[in-house]
Amino acid sequence: MRKEDLFRKNHLLGVEFDRYLLEHPEVLEQIPDGAEVVFLPEDDPDLLQENLKIAKDRKVESGAVVLVRIGKLSPPRSRLQDVRLEAVTP
Repeated sequence: MRKEDLFRKNHLLGVEFDRYLLEHPEVLEQIPDGAEVVFLPEDDPDLLQENLKIAKDRKVESGAVVLVRIGKLSPPRSRLQDVRLEAVTP
């Protein structure tokens, strides 16, 4: 997997996990201070394997690693409300 793809996919999971933590702050209490968080998306086997390799390397370097298993992502949707379009005529 290209580094750009790895970064992009993990970045998206990080943003979604941040949103999840805002809705479920009790989960944050389960993550030790200074721990490395590694996402294991079960619906993306290639990314899961790459991130497992990263987790093993990080465990050696930093010690504390928390694996976040993710079943799947819901399809993206907009949170915009009351949207109105206005045509601009020349």
